[in-house]
Amino acid sequence: MLELLRENPLLLLFLVAAIGYLLGQIRIGNFSLGVSAVLFVGLAFGALSPELKLPDFVYLFGLVLFVYTIALAGGPGFFASFGKRGLRYNLLVVGVLGLTAGVVAVLGSALGLSGALKAGLFAGSLTNTPALAAALEALKGRGVAEVVQGLPVAAYAVAYPVGVIGMLLALHLAWRWWGGADKSQESETEALVSQTVEVTQARVVGWTVEQLTRAHKWRVVFGRLQRDGRQQVMTSETELRLGDRLNVVGRADELKRVVETLGVAVPERLEEDRHALDFRRVFVSSREVAGRSLAELELPQRFGVVITRVRRGEVEFLPDKDTTLELGDRVRVVGPKDRIREVSRYLGDSYRALAEVDVVSFSLGIALGLLLGSLPLPLPGGRTFELGFAGGPLVVGLVLGALGRTGPILWQIPYSANLTLRQLGLILFLAGIGTRSGFAFVQTLAQGEGLRLFGMGALITLGAALLTLWIGYRVLRIPLGVLGGVLAGLQTQPAVLAFALEKTGNDQPNLGYATVYPFAMLLKILLVQLLLLSG
Repeated sequence: MLELLRENPLLLLFLVAAIGYLLGQIRIGNFSLGVSAVLFVGLAFGALSPELKLPDFVYLFGLVLFVYTIALAGGPGFFASFGKRGLRYNLLVVGVLGLTAGVVAVLGSALGLSGALKAGLFAGSLTNTPALAAALEALKGRGVAEVVQGLPVAAYAVAYPVGVIGMLLALHLAWRWWGGADKSQESETEALVSQTVEVTQARVVGWTVEQLTRAHKWRVVFGRLQRDGRQQVMTSETELRLGDRLNVVGRADELKRVVETLGVAVPERLEEDRHALDFRRVFVSSREVAGRSLAELELPQRFGVVITRVRRGEVEFLPDKDTTLELGDRVRVVGPKDRIREVSRYLGDSYRALAEVDVVSFSLGIALGLLLGSLPLPLPGGRTFELGFAGGPLVVGLVLGALGRTGPILWQIPYSANLTLRQLGLILFLAGIGTRSGFAFVQTLAQGEGLRLFGMGALITLGAALLTLWIGYRVLRIPLGVLGGVLAGLQTQPAVLAFALEKTGNDQPNLGYATVYPFAMLLKILLVQLLLLSG
């Protein structure tokens, strides 16, 4: 059997992937390894023989797919996160990760650990696969022995389980300590609802929708207007009159503010009357539309319709004029029936098109990332480092994801295609490095290093988690629900996010997670290479 697997790397790849994926579905309470189980299955196969390993190309190809697709999706949120609140969250992440890397460097040197083991320990304790990949690429670029290249993976695999369990334990303790007293709510993460409002306040007569929205800083969208028994679409220039009935979409607290200003809430639902105006959920699949803002598209002026909601992935949010549509968005369009059909064709509304990837722009973006990753960047002391196969595509992907499009080139790929490529890339990467490092992993455990690395990993994980939670909640006053997402983003660990979501019972953790995840990932890739130099 071993001879068959040595001679058939494709058989080995898919066997490791299948077994790992199955094991990753096993749950113990709130914990499961998920796709990371592929790494451990790969280690098990690799431990059987030093010759039982997949070619370099497998894990390099998977790595590039994984980090580039993550960056494309996270680019808009990454640069948007540097507002007042996002800056505070990201500064917390910078402080904790920087301090953690310093502790690993000092403690590792005191215990006589090599730079390769320190890097793997850091990546495993903070469960970050791209950081591990960056360490492997840096070592390979130096031409070190293959045994040394396997040390980061060995340390990563030993520290990874406690990296997940330790974070879950810290979050559980935080909820026991502070959960009962925390009543903070982040209204923008609540579900969107629709409300009909009748204008009864004379002071708002003659005001336009745009003037009122700016004056009161409402975060709502106005859809339909019923006036004199007839319905029409509201635009920013619509002036209000007494007796007007408005369909307003937003979150409950925002709608309450609108009602207090305009008049009274009425139980009638204007959207139930679909004779004059209709609504439809439409997929954005047109490459001419994607990457453009609603202000650029001018849908009310051109088609007489408005978009009242946007669903991107699993998140539904309110659009504004600066909202940029992406491939795979599902938007709710309100307007005359004949114009809705027309705007549906304009937006695309093709599910099949969402499974297709523009090979030219996708390949060009990755090529730019690989070029950036190969450039030597200076460090203090005359040293240099490279972003490599992990960092280069990540940085370029973040920039291109934020740009959306450059002239005729659309950098985005459909959401569903992004998830598929991301999952495929991660499986290839984990299977590749697992099989190539299994033998070194067994040697590490056999030499007695395993227990010491496990203890250090537990110390690092719990220290980083408790420090983040204490400073975030006690000093920065971040709501505990959002803070759980910040912790998951710092750890770049979906299992921690799932645990936080279950604890809160709402979408608050998603806000913190999306705000810090891209920056935390990039920072870990840089720090892990500095740790390599410390050895």
